[in-house]
Amino acid sequence: MNPLVSNSMPLLGVNIDHVATLRNARGGDFPEPVRLAQLAVDGGADIITFHLREDRRHIRDADVQRIKAEIAVPLNFESAVTEEMLGIIALVRPQNVCLVPERRQEITTEGGLDVAGQLARVQDACTRLAAVGCRVSLFIEASRMQIEAAAQAGAPCVELHTGAYANAFDAGDTAKVESERTRIQDGLALARSLGLQTNAGHGLTLASTPWIAAQPSVQELHIGHALVGHALAVGMERSVRDFKAVIARAWPKQVPAPSP
Repeated sequence: MNPLVSNSMPLLGVNIDHVATLRNARGGDFPEPVRLAQLAVDGGADIITFHLREDRRHIRDADVQRIKAEIAVPLNFESAVTEEMLGIIALVRPQNVCLVPERRQEITTEGGLDVAGQLARVQDACTRLAAVGCRVSLFIEASRMQIEAAAQAGAPCVELHTGAYANAFDAGDTAKVESERTRIQDGLALARSLGLQTNAGHGLTLASTPWIAAQPSVQELHIGHALVGHALAVGMERSVRDFKAVIARAWPKQVPAPSP
């Protein structure tokens, strides 16, 4: 079998941050991120993703504790590389951690983590998180420098940032879409050649997801804003099923080689 091809359909990680964003816009406890996370699981979510930011602008510490206690599927804890967050993760011990860049003034995560520029720090975080049983992923751009640095840091997994591709797709910028597709494909191939699990995410919609899902080395897709937005119209369970359906239709299923 081609080593770049996964023999299973990409898993869907549902990011529930924007449920908390809606709750926090008015205060109080509604809508409940944990309740919507459970509905996402009921709809077929394979992983629940959340980002506990330093400023707690959406997910709160209490949400993390409830998610850990009440959600049965694997969790993906997105976090900045800070002592505070590494300490919290060591206590929560989620199955998966994705280290991401974080700036106070940004609306959402913009761009990938600069692993090459802070290699020792990221390497230390990977070692510490692995010691408490977390699978570490690094959210990075599909660039040779960052992918090679991720491998050097000891992370078993990378999540390639798909934001530029998704934005170009939404804008109908054909030339940019094609250049981003080439960049992502090259990044996936390089990462897999270095023995890294390859995931993808950021900015993906029902329309832009299929091409990413069709890449045979993508093992997980992490989608939040568009999925939660779609859920406002159709409900969370249906929204998850709709995204799972486009992934299933796009995924290049394995066909056994003909007998000689």
